[in-house]
Amino acid sequence: MKILLMEDDTILGETIEEMLMEAHHDVNWVKDGEEAADASFDTRYDLYILDINVPKINGLQLLEDLRHAGDSTSVIFISAMSDIATISKGFTLGAEDYLKKPFFPEELLVRIQAKMARKEKLIQVGEIEFNPQTREVKKNNYLITLGEVQLPFLQLFIENIGKTLTKESLFDLMEHPSDTALRVAINKLKHTTGWEIHNVRGIGYRLEES
Repeated sequence: MKILLMEDDTILGETIEEMLMEAHHDVNWVKDGEEAADASFDTRYDLYILDINVPKINGLQLLEDLRHAGDSTSVIFISAMSDIATISKGFTLGAEDYLKKPFFPEELLVRIQAKMARKEKLIQVGEIEFNPQTREVKKNNYLITLGEVQLPFLQLFIENIGKTLTKESLFDLMEHPSDTALRVAINKLKHTTGWEIHNVRGIGYRLEES
């Protein structure tokens, strides 16, 4: 995983960075919120590990800014702050985990490995990531919203990569099916996803493996 670590404690930061690199993760360690914000703008990460009480921009404010910008990257907070209000705000803003300092660095690694195992269940095609359980769709790691027709179409195509879907199977997902409406829906899906969806003349459509 490509991980952004924000931690202003030099000893702890070095310890976590070394441990994650030994576990073959790609780690970018920064020490304040401005550095983290700049790094998140320049690079796409799989995970943010954020301390809360850091200089310039604290971890909670940083996460709030990231979420307002449409960044839905997974977040683990590591902090000495243990009051319920802080923890609650962290989860409300979209954090997925919270470790109270002090903690064993190995515990952080275990939680990251569990997160990786869950991530393996996701389906990735090009820039699109689909979660079959939650039906969430991300493009370049940002959560996107699809319409009532596009989402079922996306799920059908992504679960049948390399297979030709008949027009009838696609019509079943539409409230008012027609050849014209189908072409419009397919074109919109292609534009949204960046996928190459081919028209198999007389039969239907097929999403090729990338």
